[in-house]
Order: sequence, then structure tokens, then C-alpha cells
Amino acid sequence: MNTVEIEDVLTVAASWARAGERVALATVTQTWGSSPRPAGSQMAITSSGKMAGSVSGGCIEGAVAEAGLKTIETGIPAELQFGVTNERAWEVGLACGGQVRVFVERLG
Repeated sequence: MNTVEIEDVLTVAASWARAGERVALATVTQTWGSSPRPAGSQMAITSSGKMAGSVSGGCIEGAVAEAGLKTIETGIPAELQFGVTNERAWEVGLACGGQVRVFVERLG
């Protein structure tokens, strides 16, 4: 996937949607303990593989992007939780000891 490092994720996501891309938006809704990104951090994902922003500094982006693609296809929002008690989190590399909750929704 092509990653665009930019702070205003909503502007990028809106421009992608205006250009005809199908877009999902992931937002960190809650964190506990040590987490790489604060609540409110966002990442946009397109069905063509573009990404902008970050929800974790890299350690869970792949799993979140995968959920974003599924949400784009189904239209069903997803709530994801990663942390030390979540086996999937270790699999994708959230080894900082914290927990992160991410909400994924389709735009448009």
C-alpha cells in the first residue's frame, strides 16, 4: 500500500472520495497505558490501496487497513481493539504494552 504521511487526514480522504475513490476512515477512539498515537488520531484507506495518516505509528496499520477494506466492501462499521491481552495485537506487533480501540467507517 502507498502511505501518504499527512496531518489533515479528513482533507485527503475527502479529496480521494471526490476523485471517485471508495474510502474508509479509521479513528482511535480510546487508549490505555502506553500507546503510540492518541485518541482522535486517524487513518484513511482507499479500495485502491492508498493510505493517509496513522493510528499506531505502524504497528497495527496492516490490520486496520484490512478492516477498512472490508468496511468499504460491506458498508458495516467495525470496532477494533488491540492490546497486550489480544493475541491478534501481538501478531500485528503492538508490543508497547498499551491498548488501542479503533472505529472504522466507510465514507460516503
